[in-house]
Amino acid sequence: MKSNQLLSSRRRNRVRAGISKRAKGRFRLSVFRSGRHIYAQVIDDSEGRTLAAASSLDKDMRSKGNINPGMDVAGVVGKLIASRAKDAGINKVVFDRGAYLYHGRVRALADAAREAGLSF
Repeated sequence: MKSNQLLSSRRRNRVRAGISKRAKGRFRLSVFRSGRHIYAQVIDDSEGRTLAAASSLDKDMRSKGNINPGMDVAGVVGKLIASRAKDAGINKVVFDRGAYLYHGRVRALADAAREAGLSF
């Protein structure tokens, strides 16, 4: 039986290959989630630079107090990454869910980013 790490990396590569075909010069909104936190970055793949980033560990999140982990935090991070991307002059991105299913916290982050004005 193959290890979970190998299967996860294959799934991530398969998703990223599809994204690179559809990107057409747009930046990539990449999502990483751990057991406790969620992270989002807007990445320029042509230069290999991160243009905007947000996570549940940001100072802005800590100042809001104790937000329940999970979907609520993912929604706040989605709004935060959208506002930071718009400040950087980015309106259109390609969503990179990585090896995660489009469900739960990943979907909450994507929906909140769309509501805040980011289009993908």
